Amino acid sequence: MSEEYPKDVFVSLEELLQMSRYAKGFSFRARKQKVRSILAGKYASKLRGRGMDFEEVRQYVPGDDIRNIDWKVTARTQKTHSKVFTEEKEKPVLIVVDQSKSMFFGSVKKTKSVVAAELAAMIAFKIQKEGDRVGGLIFTDQGADAVLPKRNKKNTLKLLERIVHHNHNLKQNASGDRSVALREAISKLRNIVTHDFLIVVISDFVYYSDEVVKNLSRLAQHNDVLLAKVFDPIERKIPREKMIVGDGNHQIMVDGQRKKVSEKFTAGFDQDLTDFETKMKKFRIPLIRMNTIDPVDEQIKRAFNSHE
Repeated sequence: MSEEYPKDVFVSLEELLQMSRYAKGFSFRARKQKVRSILAGKYASKLRGRGMDFEEVRQYVPGDDIRNIDWKVTARTQKTHSKVFTEEKEKPVLIVVDQSKSMFFGSVKKTKSVVAAELAAMIAFKIQKEGDRVGGLIFTDQGADAVLPKRNKKNTLKLLERIVHHNHNLKQNASGDRSVALREAISKLRNIVTHDFLIVVISDFVYYSDEVVKNLSRLAQHNDVLLAKVFDPIERKIPREKMIVGDGNHQIMVDGQRKKVSEKFTAGFDQDLTDFETKMKKFRIPLIRMNTIDPVDEQIKRAFNSHE
């Protein structure tokens, strides 16, 4: 990488390959989840079918097999409810990785784009070790690049190479309409996945929209969806000093020394994240938080093993 950029602004293939050693201590398989895991309980794999282990009864959603309707609960509550079963079986995984301009930011250690790349690599290696098919969709402001799920190391390497390629292109790609990249990527997913996939979306979700939420909810009807929000500490708490910030097109002066400004900044971030999490919970889509300071492997293990 060019010397004009410090370490951890971009990621290399060698660094992503090293993430293989950290692909342990967590699992995406439903029956291996600990009680407090983010994928345990109501977030564990919900595969619809018959002749499987009964897990719970929940309110009916369009697409459920009508043979699984629990008529006793339906009669008692006057609302249609379905029985949910789980089955331990092969589940293809698609990792969606945001490498758009909004991810090209980091104030302390790593950029959000590097954290997203590392997390994607670690997940890919874990899925590979568990014997399931793994692929990915890398999206930028210029479009999306798909690597279809396959069960071999060569395909995983191809996915990592594409991530590195798009990560390095962040230094030269012009910023387009940032509200479009995430929306188009999630929309494209519906043309790639069918059902019983695990879809992991890694992004800062800065530009999520009602259309993004709508498409995620549709995907979650027949697939397991997990979101990983990557954020930098300065996005939540600005330094107590005056500074100029910009988005490449506009610049403004922000006075972090003013307590009201700082508090309003933090409150805005927290409220936006809470609103997004609330919308996702409505569709049974869990969201984990990943910062740009702590090691990625430590964060993912905390999220899976001690979800709050």
